[in-house]
Amino acid sequence: MIEYQAEGVEMPSINLEHISQWLVRVAARYDYRIGDLCYRFTNDEQILECNRQFLNHDYYTDIITFDYTEDDVINGDMLISLDTVRSNAEELGESYDRELLRVIVHGVLHLCGLNDKGPGEREQMEAAEDEALLML
Repeated sequence: MIEYQAEGVEMPSINLEHISQWLVRVAARYDYRIGDLCYRFTNDEQILECNRQFLNHDYYTDIITFDYTEDDVINGDMLISLDTVRSNAEELGESYDRELLRVIVHGVLHLCGLNDKGPGEREQMEAAEDEALLML
């Protein structure tokens, strides 16, 4: 089951049922099934607080993913700052909705085992995001 919540922000006006079906297809592409996922949309202040509290990071980010995956069933909580999504979209010259979709699938890709911190991993993650967006 995939849940979407908004905390301190307005729920994004995207087709959540369609997004959920897409995420199931993306997970299947990596031989995973969706278990319980929760997306919580929030603002910069709340994501910074979470980053400090749980990861000892003192910076803003677009998404924080908490992974509870077991075997081939992905489970996790994703906290997404809509403020950072909006500023990243403007900086990249992308639409807000497309950048939001990229960040949403980014969380699932992490749960499927993709990383973006090591050498060459960011490029692999971006390629996977682009491929996933084509599946939408």
